[in-house]
Amino acid sequence: MKLSIISFTENGILLSEKIAKLMRGAECVLYTKCGMYSKERQTVRFVTQSIGEWAKEQFEEANVLLFIGACGIAVRAIAPYIMDKLYDSPVLVMDEKGHYVIPLLSGHVGGANELAVSIAGKIGAEPVITTATDLTNKFAIDLFAKKNGLIIVNKEGIAKVSSKVLAGKSIAISVEEGHLEKNVNLSKGIELVEYPPLQKVDVVITSEDREFETAILLKAKEYVIGLGCRKGKEVEKIEDFIMRNLQKAGVSMIQVFGMASIDVKKNEPGFLAWSHKEKIPFITYTAEELLCVEGDFHKSEFVREQVGVDNVCERAALKMCEPEGRLIYEKHAEDGMTIAVARRDWRVSFDEK
Repeated sequence: MKLSIISFTENGILLSEKIAKLMRGAECVLYTKCGMYSKERQTVRFVTQSIGEWAKEQFEEANVLLFIGACGIAVRAIAPYIMDKLYDSPVLVMDEKGHYVIPLLSGHVGGANELAVSIAGKIGAEPVITTATDLTNKFAIDLFAKKNGLIIVNKEGIAKVSSKVLAGKSIAISVEEGHLEKNVNLSKGIELVEYPPLQKVDVVITSEDREFETAILLKAKEYVIGLGCRKGKEVEKIEDFIMRNLQKAGVSMIQVFGMASIDVKKNEPGFLAWSHKEKIPFITYTAEELLCVEGDFHKSEFVREQVGVDNVCERAALKMCEPEGRLIYEKHAEDGMTIAVARRDWRVSFDEK
């Protein structure tokens, strides 16, 4: 996650620096439009363009935005670039005294609500959550989909299902056979029905390409990409390599659950850029962890000498699929890059943790 924080006053700058120090594990970039800004302050970047132009750049880079200032400034800045609730950048607002944190956009799928609670807890602020299902502690279908790695095929169904939940009505959910976690603990008001459903239901969860009579269709993100590359490989070449091979494998972008590699590649610019742009989790593993993955792999003595394991892309893809997975696209190499694709054995859990 890249968190871009913009302030407008001296107090706002100080608060942004405090937040950045407390947000361990997150990449924070600090900006300001404060007229009292000192160029000697190395931690903050002065914004010369308009707030709207700055916001546009942040949306294009799929960053998380935190405005330390008035809600009106944030709303006017982001308004022209809001397109889709499933893909818009998360946007939050905080007052310069650090009393309140307000998620404005992409509260569930983008994680703005969760981030607001996290930031508030670190600085002693009050998170101002306005999402109805959160306020009433009710089942949220979009948050459920995100936690389970599911694609929301028809976003208009979110409102339909949420309306029933908020009205205190039960919702019927049908899960593809063999993909429900054992000892499932259902929230009150959720009814599981057989798959495929014989009549209209509220939610269908599947990996199959077929039509259902349902308010909302959730499809599994089944695939994991395993990657390897020569150090410093050009970002554009890596992105093109990934996209071409996904097409050959018959996998669409929305079906990708995550991407994986060895830990020495955790800061590889090309991998990080593609992961960030496509909002796909990027996980790395040690050589020892990859060596424990069982299977018949395309081994390379050169790779083993360089990183301590004979194959990175195939082993990494299967490692991220644990406990079970299988390769559906074996190692392909080109110009110092390698890729493999595995299908994971996905499971649906109703655990709220």
